[in-house]
Amino acid sequence: RSSWLLLAPLLTPPVPVITAPPCSLCPEGAHRFQWIRNLVPEFGISSSHVKVLSSPAEFYELLKVQIKAAKQRVVMASLYLGTGLLEQELVDCLEETLEKSLQAKSSPDLRVSILLDYTRGSRGRKNSRTMLIPLLQRFPEKVRVSLFHTPNLRGLLRLLIPERFNETIGLQHIKVYLFDDNVILSGANLSDLYFTNRQDRYVLLQDSPEIADFFTELVDAIGDVSLQLQRDDTVQMMEGMVHPYQGDKVAYCEIANRRVMEVINSARTRQELLHAKTFHSSHPGSSLLSHQGSQASGGLQPEPDTWIYPLIQMKPFGIQIDEMVTETLLTEAERDARIYLTTGYFNLTQAYMDLILGTRAEYRILLASPEVNGFFGAKGVAGAIPAAYVYIEQQFYSEVCYLQQQERVQLQEYSRAGWTFHAKGLWLYLAGSDLPCLTLIGSPNFGYRSVHRDLEAQVAIVTENKALQQQLHQEQEQLYLCSGVVSTSTFEQPSRYVKLWVKLVTPLIKNFF
Repeated sequence: RSSWLLLAPLLTPPVPVITAPPCSLCPEGAHRFQWIRNLVPEFGISSSHVKVLSSPAEFYELLKVQIKAAKQRVVMASLYLGTGLLEQELVDCLEETLEKSLQAKSSPDLRVSILLDYTRGSRGRKNSRTMLIPLLQRFPEKVRVSLFHTPNLRGLLRLLIPERFNETIGLQHIKVYLFDDNVILSGANLSDLYFTNRQDRYVLLQDSPEIADFFTELVDAIGDVSLQLQRDDTVQMMEGMVHPYQGDKVAYCEIANRRVMEVINSARTRQELLHAKTFHSSHPGSSLLSHQGSQASGGLQPEPDTWIYPLIQMKPFGIQIDEMVTETLLTEAERDARIYLTTGYFNLTQAYMDLILGTRAEYRILLASPEVNGFFGAKGVAGAIPAAYVYIEQQFYSEVCYLQQQERVQLQEYSRAGWTFHAKGLWLYLAGSDLPCLTLIGSPNFGYRSVHRDLEAQVAIVTENKALQQQLHQEQEQLYLCSGVVSTSTFEQPSRYVKLWVKLVTPLIKNFF
């Protein structure tokens, strides 16, 4: 493939930039981030239900254990499912669990729903689809596989752009793995690298039925506007649904917006009612209300000391909640607050860069060194992508130096022999605190793609519990320990040499990777 193919995505129409409305932090209430519940549902839970994982192997083993233990539902959203032995083992676990549910009277209603991206999941002759077809054939009534196809890849553009390059237009990028009432939020895909030596982040929310219900409904909503994989490896839309690339684009996006916002708004209403009932239950004569949400668990729930806020970003559908919340967090971060921000692909939007360079908090930004970039050593044009990221990093660092902000804004490069780096999110430390009270974890990379092109979801976890804050702090420290601080000399190394053609092409294509 020649490098001109990278320019093909420029044929797609530009996405209009919409600025987030101003939103100020609420100074009252249990914690200062309660303003987020004006946009999304707020789930109050006990910190004892939150477990932070640290390694790919731990993530993989947990997936297998949870699949085998599932009784009612398995819902998995990912970019793709790989085709190796480890991925086959996951599929075998699903088959075994479904088989048991057919035999057992205790869990005959087990349902499996899998949401993947159409273009990435269809890449190559052996792909995500061929891995999952045996499950569809064996359990047609119990398994659903939905393949999201961006509405922006259509017409002549769809015909011209070859495989792999077509993935630059827009993807289903959400990564959520849930089993009954246990939810894993991560940036990791279902592929062997992410189970072995590709570092990511992973948080398990245990016994959290309301959060599991929300993400089940969200995946169902996206699934309803996606292509449905059939047993013969064909795909078709649900009856009556507008087609994503053959039908009217505006009509399709309006339907998708409506379906997703219904999920967000109905969950928000439910949680507000639950919050009101819990508040009133402290008054005489309403004690029954305090038991309603806890009877299924067999007793009174502990007082919540941790709050979960799902942040959804789907700019193709006009949904930009994650962008609004992230911008507000960066805007309102006070002097002497510290923000540790990490991304596997350092390509921040202009708005995020302006906020980082123009606000008062201290920033420690962790990014991949070229050697741990997922594209390092790739064949063809893709092999130049790490160099493009070096160029973007160098430009940002030059701006930091020009503004004399090197003390306040520090770049650090993750480096680990034999590993690649894919972790993303942030940790917020309030002024004077040695522990974070908020973290963002999920699929967004804080780049143009995450904000404008792809379907993304993450959660804001806010906690007052010191033990959970300590877990999050240790997670951050563990990642940053494998890094070195970026300085001017970093870019003088021979490995950081960027070819002229890469410098010329990067500004044209940086919005596509």
